[in-house]
Amino acid sequence: MRIKLQWKLTAIFCLLAVFILAAAYTYFNSHLKSFLLRDIESNLKKELILSKDYLESEFSRQPAAAGSAALADRIGADLGVRVTIIAPDGIVLGDSEVKKEDLPKLENHLGRPEVQQALKEGFGASQRYSYTLKKYMLYNAAVVGKDKPAAILRLVIPVAKVAEFESGMQKILAVGVIMVFFASLILSFLISMAVTRPLANISSAAKAMASGDFSRKIFNVSRDEIGDLAATLNYMSDEIKAKIEKVRSGEAKLETVLSGMVEGVIVTDAKGKIILANPSLRKLFFIDTAPEGKTPLEVVRNSAVQNIVDRVLKGGQRIAAEEISVSSPEEKSIKVSGVAIMKENQVDGAIFVFHDITELRRLEKVRQDFVANVSHELRTPLSSIKGYSETLMDGVPKAEERQEFLGIIYRESDRLAKLIDDLLDLSKIESGKMAMVFMPVGIAPVVKRSAGVLEKSARDKSIKVEFNIPEGLPKVMADENRLSQVFLNLLDNAIKYTPEGGSVKVSVFPQDKYLQVDVTDTGVGIPESDLPRVFERFYRVDKARSRQLGGTGLGLSIVKHIVQSHGGQVWVKSEACHGSTFSFTVPKA
Repeated sequence: MRIKLQWKLTAIFCLLAVFILAAAYTYFNSHLKSFLLRDIESNLKKELILSKDYLESEFSRQPAAAGSAALADRIGADLGVRVTIIAPDGIVLGDSEVKKEDLPKLENHLGRPEVQQALKEGFGASQRYSYTLKKYMLYNAAVVGKDKPAAILRLVIPVAKVAEFESGMQKILAVGVIMVFFASLILSFLISMAVTRPLANISSAAKAMASGDFSRKIFNVSRDEIGDLAATLNYMSDEIKAKIEKVRSGEAKLETVLSGMVEGVIVTDAKGKIILANPSLRKLFFIDTAPEGKTPLEVVRNSAVQNIVDRVLKGGQRIAAEEISVSSPEEKSIKVSGVAIMKENQVDGAIFVFHDITELRRLEKVRQDFVANVSHELRTPLSSIKGYSETLMDGVPKAEERQEFLGIIYRESDRLAKLIDDLLDLSKIESGKMAMVFMPVGIAPVVKRSAGVLEKSARDKSIKVEFNIPEGLPKVMADENRLSQVFLNLLDNAIKYTPEGGSVKVSVFPQDKYLQVDVTDTGVGIPESDLPRVFERFYRVDKARSRQLGGTGLGLSIVKHIVQSHGGQVWVKSEACHGSTFSFTVPKA
């Protein structure tokens, strides 16, 4: 619960007033009874002396025993106290509270403490319980007589009367304390209000500054500490506003730079918690939650990244660079570079940059594989040509053997020429240098013409080629020669890898804005593990069988690039020993 300063100050002043008034009340109350008792005793003693002088003058005219009862009643009525006149031997001669005829019934008072003290010292006093009156009384006694004791005069006042005086004084004191308290309450409220009002204005302005409103100013004409505080806050508001604008400008520039970076960036504090991550990092690691406040391990889920962070922040390695592999959610190669942020020779955080080099590594591997595959593919026919040429140069005894060797040299030369042609075509397609003329083309004639080229190969293996091409199909936007090359490659592969007596079927049907072509065979099929790589250059499922059939390993790669250059897609469905279906799409004209 929030309590305002005004009420706090009022409460403090009131508590202080209560403490002081309570202390004063306790002090005066503790001394009031003794003060009243001393005052009453003093007055009683004075009255006792005056009464003593009066009795001595009366006893000089008559014996003490003659009119003591009447004298006691007279003095008691005048003073308003109990008066007792006692003979030196302790017999009560008169008592203002006892009738004359009842005096003989009273016991001897010689043993009373105040009487004994008076006989010894001339004056005695005591405070004790009176069994006659059944209450506590205050007794003062004095000896009457100048030469010898003629009687003892005793004045008695109830202690309750002292309590009555005390109670009345306490009430007066309590009323005074309450009045002073309420006066202090009102005065403290007014004082606290005068003190806190400018502070409330300052607080309101400070809240506005905290919320970003620096237009409010504090107006205070006082020349005290509060006025200095108001002036300081106004100055601070202007300074903060200028600095915030400068920081915002810098943040906007930094955010623009970080957002425009292709590389992912993480900034951590000295404890390794992420304080900034750019959009590229979230995209790189598929982060869909806020990474701020978490460790890199919690966000990236890769221990290698966390190890680099720990080395830079805690291991004393101010600069670190390492290439890591990330397998989730997809396989990637990433180069991580980190540098520590130093402040007063202490590590205050670090910056880590993540370069996605997956494509670079893939291209590097493709280049290496391409060089290796080209070298291998060229070496095989060249070795055959060289070997058989050397044999012919050394001389062959039989003409039929010489003819066979020449045939092998021709076939290997033809294979070498095909390989070079395919390489050149693939290079032109990939570089965009192959000229293509796109125009509306009927797909049925292209399919049937390509099948006619391979009719002899199909007939030699007793393979039946079927067509499922509906009438009235729309034309496609394509380069007719390149589209023929696609069909030739797909039909040639289907016939080559289909055993004798099998079948090949070509189906064409509309699919949204495209025509889809399926080339299905009943051949040897492709294992599932090889399906993702069948469109790579020089990739063969069965290398020995492929070379035996005269394949270059580039046909499907050429098919993929031609289809993609037409704006279509190509894919394959196959199962080992159960045939394959190669499909591709071509946009409608």
